[in-house]
Amino acid sequence: MEQFAAIRCLRSEIDEQMKKYGYSLTKISKLTGTHLGYLSETLNRRPPRPITINLLDTLAKAFHHPPGWLYELYLGECFSAEKVSRPRMIPFLTRCAELERFDLIASTASKLLEHPKNIEILFYVAEQLFEKGLQSESAHFYRLVIENERDSFHDRFTISQYRLFRALLGTNAEENKEVVIRFELYYNRLAEDFQLDALLQITNVYYTLENWKKVERYADELRELAGKVYQDQLRKRYSTKAFEPLKTERHLVVYYGQGFLLKGIALTMQEQYEEAKKYVSVYSDLGWFEFLDEIGKKEVEKFRVWGKGNMYSLQLKIGNPKVLSEYVDFLEAHPIDFLPGALNILESANKHDFPVDSVLERLCKQLPPSRSASTPVFETQLFYFWREKAIYNFKNGRRSCGIKDLLSALYLAEKMEYSSGLRKMILLMLYEVDGANEQQGIQKMLKEMRIEN
Repeated sequence: MEQFAAIRCLRSEIDEQMKKYGYSLTKISKLTGTHLGYLSETLNRRPPRPITINLLDTLAKAFHHPPGWLYELYLGECFSAEKVSRPRMIPFLTRCAELERFDLIASTASKLLEHPKNIEILFYVAEQLFEKGLQSESAHFYRLVIENERDSFHDRFTISQYRLFRALLGTNAEENKEVVIRFELYYNRLAEDFQLDALLQITNVYYTLENWKKVERYADELRELAGKVYQDQLRKRYSTKAFEPLKTERHLVVYYGQGFLLKGIALTMQEQYEEAKKYVSVYSDLGWFEFLDEIGKKEVEKFRVWGKGNMYSLQLKIGNPKVLSEYVDFLEAHPIDFLPGALNILESANKHDFPVDSVLERLCKQLPPSRSASTPVFETQLFYFWREKAIYNFKNGRRSCGIKDLLSALYLAEKMEYSSGLRKMILLMLYEVDGANEQQGIQKMLKEMRIEN
């Protein structure tokens, strides 16, 4: 009776609107583009045909109501004698998420979870939202799955942990740290397809956090798993059984190459340059990799270019400035690698005290403004570029230029909520700046930054 009352209440509201505007079924059919017979079966038949959420949305538009009109009454269409109609429940919850109606999601989920098997519906909605690119909206459903799934080794639970990890990653370094630490407990329960993606994401997070030991650890795991999966794929390909391709976000060669690339970066950042060269050599030549379609071949070419650039980089890091001009030519020919390459040039110049004035203007012209930075990795690299340029200018007596560079770095550290970066910039500024004129100049520039932000 309760469910029937809800159905009648929903249709009564629609009937009231039809009377208010003087609309016949024929008029509604024209306004909504819905077949007249379908409308009649939905609104007038006894018992009526269920209303779809799409039809309810089109009716709301016809009656000049905002999206989400009568959603509170829609649950009667989704439940029948305590059974759930998946064809109506899933679109309803998806639309609630899109409209940020988390109050309705909470009440609906509470009713659904009276029967534990319905957790599957919440997981399916979360996956649909995630696939649509609505990651923040999906997070609410993944949390519900995690909180209510009894088996922590069930695929639903581990995939939800992974998706939630991905959905919560942002530009805030400290928040990313908390997110990755929570997820570390679960990544190794994932199927290998998901685990390759997860390991790459974890390693990238620790890259932005500059935790090089963690980068090493997860890069090693990534290389090991990618190599194992590659060998498994080879065996399956040449066996008599049906061959199923991997269901990963990226081509398999990406995970294999990134394992070596990130390991090389971690070693480089720990000044183990000769050891790093061994890993650079491997990812510089991946043409032997099988399963290379056009996408795979393009990825191999990317690794070849990165390898060449990183060999130049290692030469600079051991104090060989002879490759400087050739390296800048290389970077200008490959803009995608320009920022990390420019950062390396300044770091090496500061460490080994060789001049880079001849290329500094070329480097700065190619860089985007600080406010255009987007991804955490990009912002981190740009932050360090301006910091190293400030140090270089201070070393060479260009205090005014150094202060401007410090402020660019300070802006990025504040944007990323990068607390240790902020402390470094403030300490460097206090150390380098003296005199009332310079302090007044800094205050003026800080004021300008606040206005522009």
